[in-house]
Amino acid sequence: MDPSSKSPDDDDLRPEAGAARRPQPQPQPREWRFAQVFGERAAGEDVQEVDIISAIEFDKSGDHLATGDRGGRVVLFERTDSRDSASRSELERQDYPIARHPEFRYKTEFQSHEPEFDYLKSLEIEEKINKIKWCQTANNALFLLSTNDKTIKYWKAMAQLLVRAAVVLERFFQMVDAQRSYTTSQTTTYYFLLENAHHCVCLDGETYISADDLRINLWNLEISNQSFNIVDVKPANMEDLTEVITCAEFHPTHCNTLAYSSSKGSIRLIDLRQSALCDNHAKLFEEHEAPGSRSFFTEIIASVSDIKFARDGRHILSRDYMTLKFWDINMDSGPVATFQVHEYLRPKLCDLYENDSIFDKFECCLSGDGLRVATGSYSNLFRVFGCTPGSAEATTLEASRNPMRRQVANPTRPARTLTSLTRAVRRGGENPGVDANGNSYDLSTKLLHLAWHPTENSIACAAANSFLGTQ
Repeated sequence: MDPSSKSPDDDDLRPEAGAARRPQPQPQPREWRFAQVFGERAAGEDVQEVDIISAIEFDKSGDHLATGDRGGRVVLFERTDSRDSASRSELERQDYPIARHPEFRYKTEFQSHEPEFDYLKSLEIEEKINKIKWCQTANNALFLLSTNDKTIKYWKAMAQLLVRAAVVLERFFQMVDAQRSYTTSQTTTYYFLLENAHHCVCLDGETYISADDLRINLWNLEISNQSFNIVDVKPANMEDLTEVITCAEFHPTHCNTLAYSSSKGSIRLIDLRQSALCDNHAKLFEEHEAPGSRSFFTEIIASVSDIKFARDGRHILSRDYMTLKFWDINMDSGPVATFQVHEYLRPKLCDLYENDSIFDKFECCLSGDGLRVATGSYSNLFRVFGCTPGSAEATTLEASRNPMRRQVANPTRPARTLTSLTRAVRRGGENPGVDANGNSYDLSTKLLHLAWHPTENSIACAAANSFLGTQ
């Protein structure tokens, strides 16, 4: 890395001097159990396209959960087993916390987005919710952002009443025009119309970022008539475009730092204090190809579909089509761990390209304690890996009432080197019709979206139109 590109306060992101030397605990592999399901369909019942869940997110407390679907609806759930609801005498009698999984109930739902048609581009804009992000609560009210391909909306939910629009913003290229719309006595919301917006992040209760294929913009929730362009990768000639932005995420503790990923498999860390337009990154994270390993599919499967910061801000988890990668932001030479998600599909890349499955965007998540990571796969399966040094935990689970049904003794996890990756490719060709546990796989049932509870070992999985919880 060029020393001149180092962030001015790079040491701010480093843990205390003794923290890196302390041995990390080795968690015991968990036995996961089914906890709860919402929207379960009867046997033989067809799933409507508009009912398929497309986004899922816990709030910071873990007491609320939001899901969005392809029909533009947002559904809110609230926790019912919180210790806050217990009487004082009951709490005094509890000398130690009781191990129990969080239980949720339906709270409310609302129509966030409607289908639109862009007459200038002759393009139909679907109502599908791409992302949901919770903002800080205030006065017992819940605030969240939801977005489809074009519009970001800011919502307030209070006393089970949802409030609608106060200000409408239209954004064309770099011009922002505001006009007064209607206000009701029940709701307050802001609409931000952007070019193909596909991601939004709420940071500190005041600002958030939105990202499309070519730009990242910084918004303030209190200033509704302008945003600031902080990253712009659009070339002067669009024929020279070689990569696009795929995801963006703020650092959990440093408001001036954010990371964004690209379709070429790289992750860039930028510091907003360096310049107004962050053309130069503070750090670049990418894994170099092994000599002779490049193929037609290399760049496609290297595209990063999701990134998440660990709660401590020290690590970044990224997901591409075939793997999870765990990065240390103080070590940009390569990932500290690489987890093979569905290596058995590598010999089938040509078929996956023909049916467009190779372009599926899987999300990833980390446990609140930073000891485990998880991501989805096909056949409604998801993988959980231990990410502490020396951990061999690698569990395959099914998003069903019996999550351990497909689980067998796990083979040793592949080593985390490029040479072992090529060996894993050869092993994958032995039996391409089954997954790692010897089961047939179904490309039509894919678990793209999942979220880890911020304080407990519980994962919410979006399986088609159903939301399941496992512990």
